[in-house]
Amino acid sequence: MHIGLIVLVLEFILHKLKIKNKFIIIIFILFYIFLTNYSKSIIRAGLLYILLLLNKKYKFRLSTLKILILLLCISLIINPYNLYNISFIFTYLVTISLILNRKLINRFSNYFKKILITSFIAFIVTIPVMINNYFSINILGIVLNIIFVPLVSLIIFPLSIVVFIIPSFNSVLNIFIYLLERLSIVLSNIKLFQITLCHVNILIFILYYIIIVTVLYMLNKGKYIYIMLLIILLVIHYNYRLIDSNYYYIMLDVKQGDSSLLIMPNDRCNIMIDTGGIYNNDLTNNVLIPSLKSRGIKKLDYIIITHGDNDHLGEVISLVNNYKVDNVVFNIGDINSIESSIISVLEKKNIKYYIGLDNLKINNNTLYFLNTKEYDNENDNSNILYFKLDSYNFLLMGDASSIREKDIIDGYDIENIDVLKVGHHGSKTSSSKYFIDNIKPKYSLISVGKNNRYGHPNKETLYNLKDSKIYRTDEDGSIIFKIKNNKLKIETCSP
Repeated sequence: MHIGLIVLVLEFILHKLKIKNKFIIIIFILFYIFLTNYSKSIIRAGLLYILLLLNKKYKFRLSTLKILILLLCISLIINPYNLYNISFIFTYLVTISLILNRKLINRFSNYFKKILITSFIAFIVTIPVMINNYFSINILGIVLNIIFVPLVSLIIFPLSIVVFIIPSFNSVLNIFIYLLERLSIVLSNIKLFQITLCHVNILIFILYYIIIVTVLYMLNKGKYIYIMLLIILLVIHYNYRLIDSNYYYIMLDVKQGDSSLLIMPNDRCNIMIDTGGIYNNDLTNNVLIPSLKSRGIKKLDYIIITHGDNDHLGEVISLVNNYKVDNVVFNIGDINSIESSIISVLEKKNIKYYIGLDNLKINNNTLYFLNTKEYDNENDNSNILYFKLDSYNFLLMGDASSIREKDIIDGYDIENIDVLKVGHHGSKTSSSKYFIDNIKPKYSLISVGKNNRYGHPNKETLYNLKDSKIYRTDEDGSIIFKIKNNKLKIETCSP
């Protein structure tokens, strides 16, 4: 819109001045690209106009689509990493799709119908990219363009030009800008039309585009029934968790903190164990919620807090305020100020919470809390979790020290642990040789921040764990254990 307006104004001025040289417009567009800090969409729109102008002047006789594809190729030659830029992907994907479907758009003479079909095309062609980057789509967005496009293009944008010339109209412009912002905030909080969809592999990604191309091809022929193909695929995708028969245990990369996901088959139960905390900027929206959405998790049945340290529960309040949570489990011992704040929020939101459970039954599975006794420090009062996924034994140690480790060995008959979540981020106070020699872990997971100020994990701890396969979030990123029919698959995601 900006480029179009600049071109329109400049062409009008040049016409009045009887200047036929349009290279002046090219200079203005290049300067505007500079002013907008080389925005991907502005570069695409600006350079597309320039190439179209040169195409017409020198009679290359290239179609708009060919010129756009040429521009795309040039952009990728200059910077191949543009392929990883979402705005770059969107601007070319949408523009090419709209050019290919011009006849379908032009079939509608009504202004609002044109906006609606344009919005629909732009929406469906970006669905797979939206899914694999944001793990959700908002169907309401198709209709909202009927409100926002006229508001911006017919009112706010022209008013901005008027204010530039006559500043006294600024107060009128501010009213419409305020209306736009408030309307945007209110509508963005409507979750009814927001659909969470898990990350898809390359084959499903391709399938999406095969169906999208088919739908658009049939729409051009006036056969609207084929939209049902896309709807059916979205419905199946939305309910994928109901047919996924795998167990998942995922240690999330939350830097210097702890957070894990335990996912039961067929969407029976989703549990987050700790949330990480203070060492990260907006960890909830940048890591936790995207991780949940990428797995197609629409709610958490439980948040289990191992203990009251900020790096384990610092994001609980933010998470319950931004995601559906049914229950929260606290550890034994005194309630500190952070836990009190969490409990106040839970009570206001009518979320159930429990303190010091012995076990948690989930269908055919049981999570055991290895509570030995109440200690005089928060770390040793950690919730220690023991559970089986198929035949694989898991032991999550919170921040418990070697004192608590000895009490667990003396009080419980546990050995041959398959997966150990190492206590206290690999600190020297945990994972004693006595403890490790007794449980004999096959895999040891350490949640730790890169170059952290505590020096975690400790060299002695790593030596004690030498007979197991060690995974660390600072080196391996998030670690995923996938179990089905007693077969274990381990994946890592680079930090």
